[in-house]
Parts: sequence; structure tokens; C-alpha cells
Amino acid sequence: MNILIANDDGVFAPGIQALALALAPLGRVVVVAPESERSGFSSALTLDRPLRPIKIASDVWAVNGTPADCVYLSMNGLFDFEFDLVVSGINSGANLGDDVLYSGTVGAAFEGRLMKQPAIAVSLAGPNVRAYDDPKDYQLAAQWVHDFIVAGLPTLPPRHIFNINIPDVPKFQGAKITYQGRRSQSKPITSHVDPRGRQVYWIGLSGEAVADPQKGFTEIESDFFAVANGYVSITPIQMDATNYDILTSLHSQFSK
Repeated sequence: MNILIANDDGVFAPGIQALALALAPLGRVVVVAPESERSGFSSALTLDRPLRPIKIASDVWAVNGTPADCVYLSMNGLFDFEFDLVVSGINSGANLGDDVLYSGTVGAAFEGRLMKQPAIAVSLAGPNVRAYDDPKDYQLAAQWVHDFIVAGLPTLPPRHIFNINIPDVPKFQGAKITYQGRRSQSKPITSHVDPRGRQVYWIGLSGEAVADPQKGFTEIESDFFAVANGYVSITPIQMDATNYDILTSLHSQFSK
């Protein structure tokens, strides 16, 4: 099996190193990741300048672009072989609920959505995760990903991926199939005046998780609920954002 690993924390991030080490027994593992952190880039592709992949070690490449750039290059001519699986992560911090819209980790996995096997986005969720700088801090999560792949990935429809959030706990309660939760409105922006007298702004923090259960689900919890209770959250998400529930009625209204 040829496995492509990407991320949005950069090629030297401890999470991607732990993941590459854990998946090495499964086949050839190739790491192609941004040369520095590219969090929040979603599925952005670089179109205004050339990309420059640099080989920094055996099967490890750094790219002066976005997470999606890394996967796009890898699957469209950078190598003379094809990949069987794309795994993005392990991200330093959760990608839950509405966060997936901005996530470079999820964006990289979506770029691998045409794989024969479902692409996977993996994040480690916990209050202290962003301070971790040693691959050993991600070892338990990386081993879980290894075991998940070895067990056989569940089948998904075309153009779907798995968004996986692993709680930063000593022992998992198990794993749950979850739906994508929601957040309340983001916190207000913060304004400051820089030393040169210019007004600058910081993007506000994410809104709180919405605790209300999703209508129609009685036994399936949200990704927020699973992680908060020590479970690995496995959410199937898709590229197609069309709301088919109202598609027909809207079509009828505009066809009159």
C-alpha cells in the first residue's frame, strides 16, 4: 500500500512525524507537507506563483504551498506511482463542527477524495495539544489510526472522507460514528493600534459548541459530544453541500 501523508501544521510538526512512524509497517509512506504552518487554509490552491517541492529526507517533501497543494501535486504527477490512501494529520488541535470549513487538515483530505479508499483527516483534541512538540505526545493517537486502517476502512460513497477527532486522554472510551456538530457565533474581533499607529484586528475565537441534538438522530451524538466524553469521533463528511431536502421545492418556485 502506498500512503500519502499531509497536514497543515508543517512538515516538521510532531503530529505528522508520529503518524508517519505509526503507518510505516503498512507499506510505503510518503510525507508531502507545507514547509511551514498553513492552518486555516481549507481547500485553497496556490494559483498566483509556482510551487517548489523540496525533498528533505527519504520520502519526505516540503512544499511552499497549502495543504491541498501538497496532495494535488502528489496525486497529479509529482511521483511516478499512485497512492492508495491519503491521511491528513495528525493536527495539533480539534477540527469539530463548523471548524471543518476552515481546516487545512480537512482540506488536504478532501483533495484526496477520489482515492480508491476513503481519505482521512485526523486531529488530536485537547486543551494542551498546541503546546506539544514531541512526536511521543501523538503516539497513542497515531497507533489508533494505524489500527483503524488495519481493521479495514468502512465504505463511503464517492467524494466523501472521514473526519476523525481523537481526544487527548490516557485511555479512550471507544469510538463513535458521529454527525458534524455546530458552533454558536464566533467571538467578536479584537482591535489594537500597532506601534506605527495603524489599526489592526485579530480574528475572534470560535463560538461555543451547540449542545442541542440534531433532529432525526436519537442514538447518534455529535462530534463535540464524543470527544468531550473520551470517545474517538468518526464523522463521514462530503464535498457536495447541496441541500437536497429543499432542492425540489426551490426548483418549483423558480420554474413558475
